[in-house]
Amino acid sequence: MDRLMREEGMNGLIRGRKMRTTVPGKDGRRAGDLLNRDFTALAPNQVWVTDFTYVPVYTGFVYVALVIDLYSRAIVGWETSTVKDTTFVEHCLRMALWRRQHTGRPAAAGLIHHSDAGSQYTSIRYTDTLALEGLQPSIGSVGDAYDNAAAETVMGLFKNEAVAKGSPFRTGALKTETDVQTIVFEWVHWYNNERLHSALDHQTPEEYEQTYYDLQAGPSPDAGANKQAA
Repeated sequence: MDRLMREEGMNGLIRGRKMRTTVPGKDGRRAGDLLNRDFTALAPNQVWVTDFTYVPVYTGFVYVALVIDLYSRAIVGWETSTVKDTTFVEHCLRMALWRRQHTGRPAAAGLIHHSDAGSQYTSIRYTDTLALEGLQPSIGSVGDAYDNAAAETVMGLFKNEAVAKGSPFRTGALKTETDVQTIVFEWVHWYNNERLHSALDHQTPEEYEQTYYDLQAGPSPDAGANKQAA
């Protein structure tokens, strides 16, 4: 068959291969899995999960990393890059820490940071960054998406809601990293502040977190005074 096809000038159809984003570290050493597929948290900034995916553009691929808070499913950090290296995912983490600090909800020492076993997350540099920030590393097993299912779910939402053809966040073809950055920024804002989540009693991540902090603060002094006056 191969000879006949060559004589007729025909070629077989070659399917495009799926882009591989998770490449395990070469030394095989990594932190243990502290979650064991329990993707719940009792408060904000107790457990963060992170992952990255790819978006095809005219010039190749743009990689998009997200950090998600398991309590509210809020996306607390994001980053884009044309290179899937440690610097890329580290910038995403630092953005998450910066945003939490500057919105009055700082991440305390002991926060669990969960990822897959990709070489970016198991690198010495990234591990040192986690230690310096007082975060506990947690890493799932190699090649098992279920060990990081919470992050995988949000990544799936991003692919379907933000960058798929027909998405309201797209205005045309994705040509450059800037095009993807614009979509990520607008989608994350919508996801955190407008998208209702069934797992959050049909609230937005921002509303869900604000309810938590309001309960922690208790009733305001003015409310008590008004009640006594009545």
